[in-house]
Amino acid sequence: MKAKALVVLESVFLGSCLLVLTPSVNPSVPGSATARTTTSMSGETKSRLASALPTSPAFSHRAQPLAVWECTTSWYGEDFDGQPTATGEPYDMYATTAAHPTLPLGSIVRVVNKRNQRSQVVRINDRGPYVVGRELDVSYEVARRLGFDQSGLAQVRLELLEVPARPNPAPHD
Repeated sequence: MKAKALVVLESVFLGSCLLVLTPSVNPSVPGSATARTTTSMSGETKSRLASALPTSPAFSHRAQPLAVWECTTSWYGEDFDGQPTATGEPYDMYATTAAHPTLPLGSIVRVVNKRNQRSQVVRINDRGPYVVGRELDVSYEVARRLGFDQSGLAQVRLELLEVPARPNPAPHD
């Protein structure tokens, strides 16, 4: 019981630290998928770009992640397909997306399956999981690529690659 409480406290602390220590502007390669997603686009265009984003070369060769930690992940699929995510976009079980309870929506994370070393870059677009002891829910497609779609759970290493820029606060009158 103490171990579970410690894991929860570590997760909350790490999430809080990430929010405080993350720079307000992220470096990006001009013309990359990251730069394009910040412009005004239709929801369909954003959804297509989001699916393509994790395979973009701009993300696959990052030298140093902003943070690295390990956790248990699960996946969610057909029951949620088409339902709205925390970002408002419909959940697509074949997209390379994930749900995390505290990371800023739009964060880019590399997920590495510790058992087989397969990795996938995902975009955080939802909140969850809501099961004690799990810190990440990935789409069915990500679970399939990482090789744990049959078992349902995996021990993974998370590498935070990028967080979205914070909007400028409105001036007070």
